[in-house]
Amino acid sequence: MLLVVTLIGLMVGISFPAISSGVDSLRLTTAADSTATFLNSALNRAERRQQVMEVTISKQQGKLTLRSTEAGFTREFTMPTGVSISAVLPDHHDATGDRHVFLYPGGTVPRVGVELSNKRGTRRIVRVDPMTGVPEIEIPEEPKK
Repeated sequence: MLLVVTLIGLMVGISFPAISSGVDSLRLTTAADSTATFLNSALNRAERRQQVMEVTISKQQGKLTLRSTEAGFTREFTMPTGVSISAVLPDHHDATGDRHVFLYPGGTVPRVGVELSNKRGTRRIVRVDPMTGVPEIEIPEEPKK
């Protein structure tokens, strides 16, 4: 019995890092997909309702907030545990605090991107293509060590 318990403990100890890494990767992928969906819904709402929409990206709080000219309309998306907003693109070196992006009906889609990362340093970039107005998810190459 002691041998069986030891073998099970050894197998769990060996497989735990792989399982943990898989969960972290899944959280990052889900957060990137949800961020793209959030930005797409903001763009669609601006066009369909013909309302100015404000998207606030808060690195410190790890969330995106959508507001409209319609009274009382607010939507929020908070990053899941283990995923953070590491940068808002294009990078403004003098910018501190939250970034505000305005979406105008019939207007040009602003060039904006959100870089997400997890605890292991894996990154995803969600960018809104200014030509098509569609959010896209990029997987940046990891720096060579």
